[in-house]
Amino acid sequence: MSDLAYCRVSASDQNLERQLLAMEALGIAQENIYTDKASGANFDRPAYKAMLARLKKDDCIFVHSLDRFGRSYAEIQENWRFLTREKGVDIVVCDMPLLDTRKGKDLLGTFISDMIIQVLSFCADTERRAIKKRQEEGIAAAKLRGVAFGRPESDLPDDFGELVEQWRRREITPEQALALSGMSKSSFYRKAAERREKVS
Repeated sequence: MSDLAYCRVSASDQNLERQLLAMEALGIAQENIYTDKASGANFDRPAYKAMLARLKKDDCIFVHSLDRFGRSYAEIQENWRFLTREKGVDIVVCDMPLLDTRKGKDLLGTFISDMIIQVLSFCADTERRAIKKRQEEGIAAAKLRGVAFGRPESDLPDDFGELVEQWRRREITPEQALALSGMSKSSFYRKAAERREKVS
């Protein structure tokens, strides 16, 4: 029987330190702590899969909070049942003492645990959907205000029109046109095509 921990943040620039310190304070050995820097949208994460491969019956997984498992309502429920019933391991959610499968292994304890996991995972999934909707609404509103997304357009060189004409008349090679304009091949051709449409 081993105590293991799973820690996750959503992006590579986020810090795992708070979760790691909490697990070390519980006495969990460093080699038993699995960490991912990945989205919680699904369970296709390298460290999580490595932990699953190692699990044995009666092992215990500690996780700082339920949303460190993930943010998908259906997948949290599916993985919780898989771990506790098929793999036969316990789960302890540190910030939610009621979610400790080491306690209350009778029918009532299992019912309470399942009910709580359903409510909390539903809340996590609802929050994720709300965040996504707010992001989409914010982007749409910004576009209506004329906010441009993506890389800003670089200014064209003053002699761009002449360079294009020289290139079209084959007085200079494409490579020379790119070098003289200081533009990438895709930008040069796109701007040359736009200029031709305006002129014609």
